[in-house]
Amino acid sequence: MHTPRLATRIPPWLAHVLRAQRGPIPWNAVLRGALAALPLLVSVLAGQPTAGVPAALGAMLAGINDRPGSRRAAVTRLGVPALAGAAGLLLGTVVASTVGEGRSLVVLPLVFGLLGLVAGAVSSTGPVASACGTQVMVAVVIGAGMPLPEPGPVRALLFLAGAGWLLLLRLLLPSEGRTGSGPYRLDGERQAVAAVYEAVARLLRATGGPHARAERAALSAALDQAQDALAGPRLRRYASSGAERRLHARYAAAFPLAEAATALAWAGDPLPARIAEGPARLAAAVRTGEPCGVLPAPARTDAGLRALDDALLRAASVFDRPPGVPLRTRGKRAFASAPRRAWSAAGREYGLRVALCCATSTVLAQWLHHHHWYWLPATTVFLVKPDLGPLASRVMCRAVGTVVGAAVFGVLALAASGPWPLFAAVVLSGALLPVATRHFAVQTAVVTVLVLSLVMLGGEPAASWSRVVESLLACATVLLVGHLPLPGRRGHHVRAALDTAVGAAHRYLGHVLHGPDDDAERGALRREAYRSLAAARAAVDLSAAELPPVARHSAGSDGVTAALERLIDTTTACAVQLVHPSAELPPSHAELLATHLAELDRACAAPAR
Repeated sequence: MHTPRLATRIPPWLAHVLRAQRGPIPWNAVLRGALAALPLLVSVLAGQPTAGVPAALGAMLAGINDRPGSRRAAVTRLGVPALAGAAGLLLGTVVASTVGEGRSLVVLPLVFGLLGLVAGAVSSTGPVASACGTQVMVAVVIGAGMPLPEPGPVRALLFLAGAGWLLLLRLLLPSEGRTGSGPYRLDGERQAVAAVYEAVARLLRATGGPHARAERAALSAALDQAQDALAGPRLRRYASSGAERRLHARYAAAFPLAEAATALAWAGDPLPARIAEGPARLAAAVRTGEPCGVLPAPARTDAGLRALDDALLRAASVFDRPPGVPLRTRGKRAFASAPRRAWSAAGREYGLRVALCCATSTVLAQWLHHHHWYWLPATTVFLVKPDLGPLASRVMCRAVGTVVGAAVFGVLALAASGPWPLFAAVVLSGALLPVATRHFAVQTAVVTVLVLSLVMLGGEPAASWSRVVESLLACATVLLVGHLPLPGRRGHHVRAALDTAVGAAHRYLGHVLHGPDDDAERGALRREAYRSLAAARAAVDLSAAELPPVARHSAGSDGVTAALERLIDTTTACAVQLVHPSAELPPSHAELLATHLAELDRACAAPAR
């Protein structure tokens, strides 16, 4: 009961440590994690346990990237980083053969630093690129330092086989909580599209209440997830099956509903409960494949309700007779701008910090001349990733998780006799990994047990205490480099996210006020505006949870995101008012737009000062 008041007294960076994701246990992912050890089992049975180590590493890194979503999106999310990791493992063996067995206080740090600069810059362009940058760096370090008898090309193929096996399990095994009669390969897409209609229904129920803003953000997140679920590698621009065409058409039909619901939430007037019944029935129809049934009677008392009823009617017609529609993807703009974003100020700043962390930790590891020297730079690569939370939070979680994991493995090593207890530890760790990813400390503990088990299977002695020392040194290195002042101003990532969101908001507003009557283009610009707003808010929240010396560089940025949200919501309300070509913008809406634009200009100027 007193948790909220207690949380306000805890510093933001410490509050993040105590926060964990919640939700039901993903039993299918747990099963995949356990079955991912099958290549390792084959190698143990064949009397070649070292051959299973690269395969188990590939499966482990792919398991960290195994998130809920569609199967097609999983091909990119798991497969592309696996290819990067295999290339990194091969490159690492080449580096090791070039440098030799002795200590290298110059060559290895220089090579790892240059690779870290490039990988860090590329990582700043998106989540898949971030996974690729991390895996290639971790694999390079392991390939250069882990003493395995297999040659480099064989290691890379084994790594790829382990990751590919987990991806194959992801594609073939049924999804969690499967409902409906459609093809199981589209379960992720179906759940994502249904979640959009459910989010619309929840927003309509919350309109006029204190939770309306949170539900509007949840609707934007559901649209983002559905967009990602329906996107993925394909050979054709149009869906290749009737079931997939229906899903894409139903996703497109949710756009006008989301627009009308956002406009109604912006108006703030409570709505009758029956208003939300239509989107809820459409959500059930998407999940089960059954007809949506009779929709509630229309209530056309204002522009927002009229737009909602029109959107419901169009959606019902789409559900009855789906047209062939082109696939909605995020377009080629993101791919074309990736190199530019990688070498932007934000990309250079992050790449430089990754390079410094890799080079510094490699120098320290080579100077200590520890047998497992590669643990130190490999750990810093994970720790330097901002995806895992604020810097102080992830350092603390890493330290605690490593100590706990090493202690658990120390007990196991005392009782282990032969490879089978170690193999059982790998299976158990792989099964726990999908649940452990909800908190970085727990994930670290599970990964520590898994990695130490693989080290012993690879023929090296147990090294729990050394693992703790190396991890603590990595934590100190990343904490120091993360707060090290670099040339120029800090906070480039936050400013880049805010600039992107401001530009998207202005493009959306310009199209609504002056653009042609193009619903598809307006919907795409609205999605871009809300998606970039969510990314900017995430960047601002992450920066605010850092220690004060870092957090102060983005102070006041929350005012920009608040002003952006008001402007985009008002723009959506204006779009609903102007849905008919002959309609005119009400003076009250025009005044609000001018007010919000002025607020945004002031908020953008405040952090710059």
